[in-house]
Amino acid sequence: MKRTPLYESYNTYPGVKLIDFGGWELPVQFETGILGEHEAVRTRAGLFDVSHMGECNVNGETAAAYLDYLCTNSISDMEKGQCRYTLMCYPNGTVVDDLLIYRRNDISFLVVMNASNIEKDMAWITKDNPRASECPMVQNISDETVQIALQGPLAVDILKTLVPDCDDIKTFRFKSPCEVDDVITLISRTGYTGEDGFELYCAAQDGPRLWEILMEAGKPFGMVSCGLGCRDTLRMEAKLPLYGHEISDSITPLEANLGVFVKLEKDDFCGKTALVEQKENGIPRTLRGIEMVDKAVPRGGYRVFLDGKDIGFVTSGTKSPTLGIFCAYVMINRDTGLKFGDIVEIEVHNHLKQAKLVKTPFFKHGVKNSQL
Repeated sequence: MKRTPLYESYNTYPGVKLIDFGGWELPVQFETGILGEHEAVRTRAGLFDVSHMGECNVNGETAAAYLDYLCTNSISDMEKGQCRYTLMCYPNGTVVDDLLIYRRNDISFLVVMNASNIEKDMAWITKDNPRASECPMVQNISDETVQIALQGPLAVDILKTLVPDCDDIKTFRFKSPCEVDDVITLISRTGYTGEDGFELYCAAQDGPRLWEILMEAGKPFGMVSCGLGCRDTLRMEAKLPLYGHEISDSITPLEANLGVFVKLEKDDFCGKTALVEQKENGIPRTLRGIEMVDKAVPRGGYRVFLDGKDIGFVTSGTKSPTLGIFCAYVMINRDTGLKFGDIVEIEVHNHLKQAKLVKTPFFKHGVKNSQL
């Protein structure tokens, strides 16, 4: 299995539990446990090793126009120092991957990819998409890059002890270069937890040093090291999609209710024709939230039924540590006429369990209410 440059920094931590995550040996939890880590991020702060994520540089005079074609969101109008969430689609409108794009200057961009999709994404960006012949200079820097996520309501207070002006970095903006003690970093403010927070990128050889600096700075604030387990429960509560679940090569952004990141008014982008057609003809499926009425864990892949008819499937499910409820996202047919509060059934181990449709996200900025 692959290991990130931070593996030696934390693999001897008390209580660390490592798992195989798509070919990476990564911590699912530390001594505090998933529930404790989740609570720490919601109330204080947590530190995540997300160096398994992929990064590539896209440079050149045509870089902005090329990325504009590959991405559903608008790229050319991004400002220097801005980050933007977008999707990259196949011609049929389904999703290659969801990305974060960082604009360094007029001709230079950083593209952040999902770990499981690095090889596929690089092939799509450089040679497999319909306009690959126009590809500018692209460099895969995944192996040379460490990414550490500092998340939680006290994240800014912790980082301020090291980077006093870090609060000047606004949401979905970044600053580079930044000095964190003696480590040169890029610092952005996006997040994947529903909380405030920062991502710090540095060279792989500097990663262990940066991890230790941040852990030491976070101790007085009650910050804990966090694994993939609470990262998943946090993003689920906040309705942040995960590739292979809420979006995939068989699900379009419109079906996943991510239309705000699909700029159909752009002149052209890969998948536009299919997505325009889907919108005009009626989007066949929709992503909705459910809360279990009967006690059961609605896991990904479980089928959803209405009056005995199979109407869809669970994309992700869990027990919300913040709310104490069993909840999930489901991809269901739009023609059901279902509304919030209506009852559906989830097939759990060959038994049908009742659940009700609820508004999402389940959690938003400290408001403990599943009916947002």
